[in-house]
Amino acid sequence: MSDWNANIIAEFRENAGKVGGQFEGAPMVLLHHFGRRSGQEYVAPTMYLADDGDPDLIYVFASKGGAPTNPEWYRNLTAAGKGTLERGTETYQVIVKEATGADRDRIYAEQARRYPGFADYERRTAGVRTIPVLELKRA
Repeated sequence: MSDWNANIIAEFRENAGKVGGQFEGAPMVLLHHFGRRSGQEYVAPTMYLADDGDPDLIYVFASKGGAPTNPEWYRNLTAAGKGTLERGTETYQVIVKEATGADRDRIYAEQARRYPGFADYERRTAGVRTIPVLELKRA
């Protein structure tokens, strides 16, 4: 794990799910997932979007900062179909499903409206990949 991720994870846990710096005020979760080949547990901090109608559903975005490839956590979570989430002071199991088509586009557009960096990520990946959106539903 990078020092950058380790610092965000520590700050998240020390402050009931809140972090500062470039993520000040942004909704964050910690995604626990297992390597598809290694079986090793990993933790990835990421921003999320809460579903307006279902308090047990959130969306995460495999943006990888606009990189040309998907993050490993995306591959691991979709392969497993489940994971564990730290949200605020709660830790719970989630079922993972990929949003597709118009649903994916609507959810991503809302995230980009709230956090313009996501619009930049989408511009950087245009013609290379579509940034996946995962639905994480409390199990």
